[in-house]
Amino acid sequence: MLEHKKLFALDIGTRSVIGIILEEQDGHYHVIDSLVKEHTERAMLDGQIHDVLSVSKIITEIKQKLEEKHGPLKKVCVAAAGRALKTERSKVTIDINGKPLIKNQDILHLELSAVQQAQSFVAEKHESEQSFYYYCVGYSVLYYRLDGEEIGNLIDQQGKEASVEIIATFLPKVVVESLLSALHRAGLEMEALTLEPIAAIHVLIPPSMRRLNVALVDIGAGTSDIAITDLGTVIAYGMVPVAGDEITEAISDQLLLDFPFAEEAKRELYKNDTITVTDILGFETDVRKEDLVSQISPVLDRLASSICNEIMELNNNKPPKAVMLVGGGSLTPELPKRVAEKLNLPENRVAIRGIDAIRSLTIANHITQGPELVTPIGIAIAAHHSPVQYKTVYVNEQPVRLFEVKKLTVGECLLAAGIKMNKLYGKPGLALIVTLNGQNVTIPGGHGDAPVILRNGLASSLDSEIENGDQLHIEKGKDGLRADLQIKDLIDEIPKKEVTIDDKVYSIEAIITCNGKVVSAEDAVEDRDVIECKIPETIEDLLISLNLHEYIIESRPFRVNINGKETFIPSFSGKVYRNGIEVKLHNSYEHKDHIIIEKKRIPTTKEIAEVKQVMLSHTIPISFNGENIHLHKPISIIRRKNTVLSENDQIKDGDHISIEHRKLEPFLFQDLFGHVDIEMPAQANGNFVLLRNGEQATFHSRLEAGDDLTIVWPSKEEMKKRLDLPGQA
Repeated sequence: MLEHKKLFALDIGTRSVIGIILEEQDGHYHVIDSLVKEHTERAMLDGQIHDVLSVSKIITEIKQKLEEKHGPLKKVCVAAAGRALKTERSKVTIDINGKPLIKNQDILHLELSAVQQAQSFVAEKHESEQSFYYYCVGYSVLYYRLDGEEIGNLIDQQGKEASVEIIATFLPKVVVESLLSALHRAGLEMEALTLEPIAAIHVLIPPSMRRLNVALVDIGAGTSDIAITDLGTVIAYGMVPVAGDEITEAISDQLLLDFPFAEEAKRELYKNDTITVTDILGFETDVRKEDLVSQISPVLDRLASSICNEIMELNNNKPPKAVMLVGGGSLTPELPKRVAEKLNLPENRVAIRGIDAIRSLTIANHITQGPELVTPIGIAIAAHHSPVQYKTVYVNEQPVRLFEVKKLTVGECLLAAGIKMNKLYGKPGLALIVTLNGQNVTIPGGHGDAPVILRNGLASSLDSEIENGDQLHIEKGKDGLRADLQIKDLIDEIPKKEVTIDDKVYSIEAIITCNGKVVSAEDAVEDRDVIECKIPETIEDLLISLNLHEYIIESRPFRVNINGKETFIPSFSGKVYRNGIEVKLHNSYEHKDHIIIEKKRIPTTKEIAEVKQVMLSHTIPISFNGENIHLHKPISIIRRKNTVLSENDQIKDGDHISIEHRKLEPFLFQDLFGHVDIEMPAQANGNFVLLRNGEQATFHSRLEAGDDLTIVWPSKEEMKKRLDLPGQA
């Protein structure tokens, strides 16, 4: 005959403690006994034991009573109250720009950083308690994002930033510690621990239904605990300090009943439309459900409103798809109807769920069946299937006790030890910011190393499972090195060109300067360096780089300052030819170009005058004593400083000259003497005669082109004859 496994569970509530014993065989459960004891004083508050001695006394009484029928009870399954749980969402974003492909360890590190941030949020909201005063009893990833877009998996992805948002649930350590103390004083060992909402959900809402948005409300005596499922997990927990006792007190006031009788009347009203009660004065009265509900309607509304308001707040201000009510307080008259109305749900979407909804379960005939047994039965079954146990792990030789809801990992041990996940990875090395050819360039430093994690002396990872007593040694990853590179690492290829200048071949390479100084491509780059890597772009830049400055001077336009005005004369200027085509110094050039520089020419004064259309002198041809000559008279005088320049004097580039224009006057006979040498004959007596075209003239006689001039030295007799001739002067 197979031996039945016996399960002992306790549901330690605000007003009472329920003990229950189940037998399990091949997945089937049979409730063989249960016992309820109420607290004699206020020993529990909001799911936490405030008087360990008083609670342990009640537990001892239940244990002893059940032992009388079923033998020694050494171990017990218990639950931490759902109202003590804290739920928090958290989002963490990290920069992955330029980093290697994302690995599983990187994702775990990101998730645990989000959990730790949520843990910190919980601590800040609750009296600034330190974050490691809370156990993380589970977390779920809501989504991953890559560069702001939601993505299914981050493994082997690359981008600029990755983020994760999680929802995590935390339990104050003091809740568990006080529970352990009460059990220890009652002579019981904790066989397994679960959470009250998880216990009820475990037996009422199978995993396949948890993707639905459902609210489970456990209405006890003093508080109503709420759990919300969605996305395949429990997304939020809450509690309102209004429950069944409020309704019982209202019935007690209306019917003048002692509290226990009022509690009994409340339960009977759930089943019957009319009940008979005897008040404290001894009068027996028939009470219709309809009348009593009307009398206590404000209290019913307050309970329903409190529950619905909390559900809406926990569910992001929207009603769930359905609501399940469990616990003794769920038997309150018309409560399901009023909850449905306030959540705008059909009445058939709000229901009381009793133990009849639990599959593979039978109950001994002497046990009264009701929704108040759902949680204690769930505690026993959930603790059996998914027990929560304690483990002690040593992190850097410091003991850490962990509350195991699921298989614990190295990462969760680090959270429990208060180690900051975002501090484990080495910091990136210092970046360099330089300016290259006018553009700012950031050169990132080396990536920080992952932390060194040793489990019992062997290399481990964040997702490695741990065992009781494991020794973990954590070393922060080494910081990345400062960016270190040479100038040539910033430049893809240093440009080179080859050109021919006046039949001579020259090779030109880009000039690299750093902070204004010429440097080598092998020089190291420093932060804030201003680097230029440029090959001469114009022909002028090319000549300068080759130190051919004389070519630049010779190829520039010829200029002269005339009467204070700068004048450029192209006909005397130098010229530049690229591949046979005239260009300017500011024009560009290409690899293998052939450049010819034609030097500027030094003109004479006469050439300058011709270009500027300046007439230097007036000239007429004449003949004198049978010889052809030209008479010249200056009409423009060119001076350099104070020196008058002749027609053949050279004028250099940049000279300052002045041009003086004179009035054009006729030539006179006397002008001849500036152009010829006159010799008086030996036999002459000093007298002479001026002849113009055979006629006697004077020094002031005007001359015309082609005139024939003669000077005659006559004898005295000839002179006399000339003077005696009529019409002769």
